[in-house]
Amino acid sequence: MRKADTISLKDSIEAMLRAYKLNGKLSEVQLIASWEKIMGKAIAMKTQEVFVRNRKLFVRLTSAPLKHELNMAKAKVLTLINAEVGESVIDDVVFL
Repeated sequence: MRKADTISLKDSIEAMLRAYKLNGKLSEVQLIASWEKIMGKAIAMKTQEVFVRNRKLFVRLTSAPLKHELNMAKAKVLTLINAEVGESVIDDVVFL
């Protein structure tokens, strides 16, 4: 049985992340790490760099036609990204 003054490890880690305001940054890192899972291997192979700045996701691509296609489907990409993280972490996607 658990004592009344004890909490689970998960709850204590979440409390620490809230106290140090690291939830957003942790979600951004998780998003960058799962870029290939979200977009697929074909797009990930044509991606040079992925980074987040001011709630915007910047993606540097090596293919101009792919950049154009992803710009046309920006709303869907944004939905997939935020669905993967489970919260609204990114407000806009910029394809470079």
